Amino acid sequence: MLVSQILKDKGDLVFTASPQETVGAAAALLHTRKVGAMVVVDDKEAVVGIVSERDIVRVIAKEGASALTKPISACMSANVIFAQPDETVEALLERMTDRRIRHLPVVKGGRLAGIISIGDLVKYKIHEAQAEADGLKAYITAG
Repeated sequence: MLVSQILKDKGDLVFTASPQETVGAAAALLHTRKVGAMVVVDDKEAVVGIVSERDIVRVIAKEGASALTKPISACMSANVIFAQPDETVEALLERMTDRRIRHLPVVKGGRLAGIISIGDLVKYKIHEAQAEADGLKAYITAG
């Protein structure tokens, strides 16, 4: 299955934040939106980073409560790894496992087209395995 199909099923909503927003505001937004990461975009909507729960925990562990008043740009991952709509689930699982990341923004034609999480990919793989098991059961039963 391709990334584009997963986005078609789950939707293309991507929560974004400004690099100037505070770490505390980012933490509140992640909690409120019930997501694990947000894409950080500049005033021209260009992707400049990604901030995750892990990034926030790291900066608080390192700097204490004062980190909550720092801008997101102080803790975000600036070297964003992207996915393309025509990539396969297997390719993304490998990339995410190798890089130890849980979210990949999807870019199409230079524009943000969605975001894929490791949970989205695992959900698909479980569905695929269940469909295969059901197919085998039907084949054996019809046998």
